[in-house]
Amino acid sequence: MAARETDEDRTGSLLLRQVRLVPVGQRPGERSVPAGHPVADDDVVDLRIRDGVLRATAPRLARRPGEEVLDADGRWAVPGLWDHHVHFTQAATTFDRLDLTTAGSAGEALRMVADHLAGPDAPPPGVPAVGFGFFQASWPDTPSLAALDAVAGERAVVLISNDVHCGWLSSRARALLGLPSPADDDGLVREAPWFAALTRLGDVPGTRPAAGYRAAQATVAARGVVGITEMEWADNRADWPERVASGLDLLRVRTAVYPDRLDGVLGDGVRTGDRLPGGRGLVTMGPLKVISDGSLNTATAHITATYPDPDEPDHRHGVQNVPAGELTELLRRANRGGLDAAVHAIGDAAVEVALDAIAAARARGSVEHAQLLGPGHAERFAALGVTASVQPAHLLDDRDLTEERWPGRAGDCFALRRLLDAGARVVFGSDAPVARLHPWHAMAAAVHRSGDDRGPWHPEQQLTAAEALACSTDGQGTLGVGSRGDVVLLDADPLARDLVPPADGTGPGRQPAMDTAAVAARLREMPVAATILAGRPTHLAY
Repeated sequence: MAARETDEDRTGSLLLRQVRLVPVGQRPGERSVPAGHPVADDDVVDLRIRDGVLRATAPRLARRPGEEVLDADGRWAVPGLWDHHVHFTQAATTFDRLDLTTAGSAGEALRMVADHLAGPDAPPPGVPAVGFGFFQASWPDTPSLAALDAVAGERAVVLISNDVHCGWLSSRARALLGLPSPADDDGLVREAPWFAALTRLGDVPGTRPAAGYRAAQATVAARGVVGITEMEWADNRADWPERVASGLDLLRVRTAVYPDRLDGVLGDGVRTGDRLPGGRGLVTMGPLKVISDGSLNTATAHITATYPDPDEPDHRHGVQNVPAGELTELLRRANRGGLDAAVHAIGDAAVEVALDAIAAARARGSVEHAQLLGPGHAERFAALGVTASVQPAHLLDDRDLTEERWPGRAGDCFALRRLLDAGARVVFGSDAPVARLHPWHAMAAAVHRSGDDRGPWHPEQQLTAAEALACSTDGQGTLGVGSRGDVVLLDADPLARDLVPPADGTGPGRQPAMDTAAVAARLREMPVAATILAGRPTHLAY
């Protein structure tokens, strides 16, 4: 039996001097330090981290023999940040893939592919050319297999949509990945067949991003990230301990498992929270991940209304990939084996099915995305103890498409305020590479709800900076004795209290007069001076 989740084994001792503690998970006006703490809010303190746990805090701690010292020089300290929904292999490969996020049409995407195939960065013969990030829902023209084949020729070309719910593949790529030629000229592959093909793509020689993993870990450590929940379509339970052993040890990783590998996990008796052998205490078993519906971009998210112009006329309400009864049975099996559930549900109909299945199976865990909520859903999240795992940065991309495809329902999208006010637990992620693995950007989106010159999109759903930060620390509150030894030192106050006027008393945590654009701008540019994982610096910028 694997050990329960703990901090990294025996990491020595680190003394952090002159730290300012940032309040996390507390309402404005409350003390910014834990109850019983010996100092006032404006004072600086020393922190001692030993064997991965914060063991002591005081105005001044004496250095012990052999203890490393890092002087924070009055910098602000928050718990390490987490991204609760990542496809890390996909994110790592974007360092080497053709970027299609700026393609405004299918024709423009094809021109970018042609230039890539003719340029110095083209992959060698036999290795697929892979692009990422196209938004076909906003294109004025339609992708086609014939058009892609005319550009690709004998090359295998795989283009991945920004939401990763469909791919545009050449005929050679289809053959390589075991996909049949379509009956018509539609070059897109969606949902379950596409996810299977994407898994097979990872097994094609030349497509594994060895250098990308290292660059991605260093990049996100520089943003204050100490942990991720890995939702990749892969054998995460085996892959991540091997990566840690090879030196990719800058993050904690919780590894999700998909239904096709569930039997193996249950047979081995591995439970959510168990440390995985070889992972040095950094890699633990995560949840069972089930993709129950599609996405907004592909018009496959399962909704109670009908799509005005669905991509697939036979699915006017989107697609429920896993029927209700099958989903309930999957979650029941996982729960009996000690696994939490992580159910992807974007449309309101899918959220209803997910909550019903979790209740019937008496399962624990989360609904991933929870993008469109129906009446009473927020209260059900709270009553069932189900976590809403949301990716706030998606609202910046989905704002206009939501108004078009879900008319009249925009106020029910990314309903963060409604969830928190109902008492639900909310955690943030990116769904990288769909959005950047950048918690400060997610927090900014939750606070301001706009990424351009327009005003906030449904400002009644805005959060304060303090609330957004609390959704990003994996449940860790203000740093104190017993906290994980995961600390981020910042060169600025992340709560931007100098930009926020006093609360006006309209409700817990609500500050409607605050300049959300200014607060969000400050969050997006938050300077991270150091990231410390279990007492070990993984990023140091001073």
